Amino acid sequence: MSRALTTIAIALSLTAPASAQTNVVRHANTPPGLILQGVTVMPGATTLFLSGMLASPVDPAKAKLPPAQMAALTMADFGDTKTQTISALAKIKASLAAHGFAMSDVIKLTVFVAGDPKLGGKMDFAGMNDGFKTAFGTAENPATVARSTVQVAALAGPNFLVEIEATAAK
Repeated sequence: MSRALTTIAIALSLTAPASAQTNVVRHANTPPGLILQGVTVMPGATTLFLSGMLASPVDPAKAKLPPAQMAALTMADFGDTKTQTISALAKIKASLAAHGFAMSDVIKLTVFVAGDPKLGGKMDFAGMNDGFKTAFGTAENPATVARSTVQVAALAGPNFLVEIEATAAK
């Protein structure tokens, strides 16, 4: 009987779907760096594409303002590039969770960074990377992602410095 159960267990394991780890292959840069060279998503994986996320106001009470009052906020209400990056990533984390995903399932980010007036219109790439490092390559989430970062002339509103699109797969 034990032998028969072992045979059945082996047969079931051979026909079971691959785990999430085998459905997504992360290709490290050489030498390893902050981001991946690329990612292969194998058949059978579930993929989620999130629209771009912008920062919320630093003061949570201001995030609940009516649209007319929200329009009166300033860049200081949303923070610098690092602060806005962390805020956008927090919104991505919440959206992922709502769909049954985690930050460790993110495989690709596209980061749009507007020029910071305080930096003469240049993007704060270091600030964006500092914000990125709070969500990836951490003890909580040791994974990293494929990523593109581009400077744009402007985002959806004059107070925004960062918008991030995310793709997750598992």
